[in-house]
Amino acid sequence: MRAFMVEKYGGQAGMRAAEVPDPQVGADDVLVKIHAAGVNPLDLRIRNGDFKAFMPYRLPLVLGNDLAGEVLRAGSSVTRFAVGDEVYARPDKDRIGTFAELIAVHQDDLAPKPATLTMAEAASLPLVALTAWQALVERARVQQGQKVLIHAGAGGLGSIAVQLAKALGAHVATTASTATIDLVKELGADVAVDYRTQDFTELLDGYDVVLDSLGGDNLARSLRVLKPGGMAISVAGPPDPAFARELGANPVLRLAMTALSAKTRRRAKRLGVTYSFLFMKAGGDQLREITPLIDNGKIRPLVDRVFPFDETLQAMEYVEKGRAKAGKVVVSMT
Repeated sequence: MRAFMVEKYGGQAGMRAAEVPDPQVGADDVLVKIHAAGVNPLDLRIRNGDFKAFMPYRLPLVLGNDLAGEVLRAGSSVTRFAVGDEVYARPDKDRIGTFAELIAVHQDDLAPKPATLTMAEAASLPLVALTAWQALVERARVQQGQKVLIHAGAGGLGSIAVQLAKALGAHVATTASTATIDLVKELGADVAVDYRTQDFTELLDGYDVVLDSLGGDNLARSLRVLKPGGMAISVAGPPDPAFARELGANPVLRLAMTALSAKTRRRAKRLGVTYSFLFMKAGGDQLREITPLIDNGKIRPLVDRVFPFDETLQAMEYVEKGRAKAGKVVVSMT
């Protein structure tokens, strides 16, 4: 099968198209013919080697973390899917590889594709929808009437998180560029802060939850808009001790992660709030919970641009250079 491989860490030069063997299908696996795959900042970070300390992938590696496609074969123990089913998924972190014609995915990580979506639209969702769900529902347990700040509300994660937070009954604020202010309001944001001309820390206060996808100074400043007892969840900030335990990291790596987040956690403690790092997990059951919100119109995907599969490297460059105006970039095999 055709696939796009990372042969060495460090950038675009380390990737190439290649012919690779078809995946092996275990008893609990589903062989999926991929119709479309989402492109995520996570793909760039894996390609660049940012996570090699705690996700030691063996190179060469087929890249890609989102898919929508059709079941070609089901393993002997598979009970949830049959040949011909349309599915979508974020494969487990140890079994990524959606920039390819085929992939074998554990049945627990798959879900039926939302009936109202095209393959390209469905492929844009799994990673960001699961991240939003795990942040807002699983970790923060957002309740009706709470105040939630979602950064980068027109982005791939932000656009879904804004809609999910509204579906949960929250009062939602978001940051966005001048060009996307109207868009994030259409998605449901009650307050839209133009980050080019306004300082969100001067306009927002007393928030229960912040979802940060930018890290750095943005995360540090976000702690100040939380009310006492509030929680900042970041997918871009420093890993924390809880993540190290969840990962089963060795003592040296656990100590390193603790040190990386120490400054942020101290700052949060002084303000009477908490900081939490999130690295999302695959989850077919959670996708099944999200799907009705999609099919009833409460969450709609935003697709910025669809590239043909042969232009996967160009699609990654497009994401890397920040050319996407709103939503996700997708590669299509059809």
